[in-house]
Amino acid sequence: MTQPLDQICIVMIQTSHPGNIGSAARAMKTMGIHDLRLVNPTRFHSPETKALASGADDILEQARLCSSLQAALADCHYVIGTSARSERSLPWPQMDARECGQWVAEHLPQQKIALVFGRERTGLTNEELEHCQALVHIPMAFDFFSLNIAAAIQIICYECMMATRQIQASKPPEVTSAKGLEEPATTAAMESFFIHLEQALVEVEYLDPDNPRLLMRRLRRLFGRINPTQSEVNILRGILSAFQGRKFIRRSSADQINVRNT
Repeated sequence: MTQPLDQICIVMIQTSHPGNIGSAARAMKTMGIHDLRLVNPTRFHSPETKALASGADDILEQARLCSSLQAALADCHYVIGTSARSERSLPWPQMDARECGQWVAEHLPQQKIALVFGRERTGLTNEELEHCQALVHIPMAFDFFSLNIAAAIQIICYECMMATRQIQASKPPEVTSAKGLEEPATTAAMESFFIHLEQALVEVEYLDPDNPRLLMRRLRRLFGRINPTQSEVNILRGILSAFQGRKFIRRSSADQINVRNT
């Protein structure tokens, strides 16, 4: 039987120190989370990784190695990125660790939720943040902003576990059932939609590909807040296809007029 925490996955991007992967696996297992996904780690299979896992070998053995963040997130419905900065030029929905745990618990097990952790020194890039619907940060002492990535994973996983336990204990079984609820669209489906949307916006000359500014990034934020279902994404893509078809017809008609006038 699937447990709510089985719907959480931890994604680590380009981890440079193999010991951090082992420590992260240990942190996950103590909190009952088992789905680890590694995007292009510098080193993975090393004695230090296994030593610091301290018995969480099953998580390391089942860890999914991915060549891109998109591949790691393909089956997820909601993506939360970790960030040490609470302010950015283009705002994302912000949560602290406790708020994140509460949000995750309230949406389990209906959604597959990814918690994404960036590089030890530089975190997530702006391009990687575009795949996140929200950001989470861990409040720290104002004179010391340094937290080991495995420790950060431990804190976030702990908050998710505690909030989930509280919610499960307070709800009758029929309330926690996900039957009859439509799942949100997966990240893979949303990425296909964004490609289609950008293509359509370029075709109707609303988006200048040579000077896109932040339009697509803002649209990602918009649809990230909406968190549409798969059927809603299908409707949106159907609308885009209809607009593209009409544009083609209009151009064809204009070409016919030009031919008649020559």
